[in-house]
Amino acid sequence: MTDASPPDPNPAPNAAPNPDAGSDADFDDLLAFAPVPMQRRRADGWSADRQRRFITALSVMGAVGPAARAVGMGRASAYRLRERAGAAGFAEAWDIAIACGADLQFHTALDQAINGVTTVRVMRGGTVEVVNAPDRKVLNAALLSKTRLSAALSAQAQAVKATRET
Repeated sequence: MTDASPPDPNPAPNAAPNPDAGSDADFDDLLAFAPVPMQRRRADGWSADRQRRFITALSVMGAVGPAARAVGMGRASAYRLRERAGAAGFAEAWDIAIACGADLQFHTALDQAINGVTTVRVMRGGTVEVVNAPDRKVLNAALLSKTRLSAALSAQAQAVKATRET
């Protein structure tokens, strides 16, 4: 059975997103990027700490919008930060984190598809029905998203390779 609790909205900057996969050293390498330099310091802006927490959240969630909201920022703001001058390290950490997050989400969905999802139904009259059954819809969605992610990452790698060759 899987743990259905939501991810920590403010993950610690040095906490590994998946303690069972990879070492802490690998995750520390992910967070070793050079933060995007900021012209002004703002309490509600993209500080170096907030950038690292965003990458941590992204590596757990696999989606930009929820990861940005988890650190108190917006999705569009995160994309603008990625496009700024001096954001190469941040963008590279972003790409790695989103792949890790998508992989973690895939394995979670696969676990739910194989081991099942527990559903509790309260009927009229107070009768309670507890059903634990595999979720084939989750499996199909996970496989489809994994295929799309693999194709997107492959296309991105080919584009990077082509730009380096020129």
